[in-house]
Amino acid sequence: MAANITYREALNQALREELQNNPDVFIIGEEVAQYGGAYKVTEGLYKEFGPERVVDTPISEEGIAGCGIGAAMLGLRPVVEMMTVNF
Repeated sequence: MAANITYREALNQALREELQNNPDVFIIGEEVAQYGGAYKVTEGLYKEFGPERVVDTPISEEGIAGCGIGAAMLGLRPVVEMMTVNF
């Protein structure tokens, strides 16, 4: 029988797997690094993968989205986290 995990834990596990398996994957967003994200989805990933793979950004949703789009256009695999949906 599979163990029950929270949605947050499932996201964290999926991100960890992708970071382990693909060097082109990285995470960007507000407070995703040392703080672990507003909802702790990225908790522990900064410590495991470092500042080049888990990157805090300024509070600028347009800038975060632009970085993700630009990185994807160059062949990287960005995971862009927006803190809330009301922007």
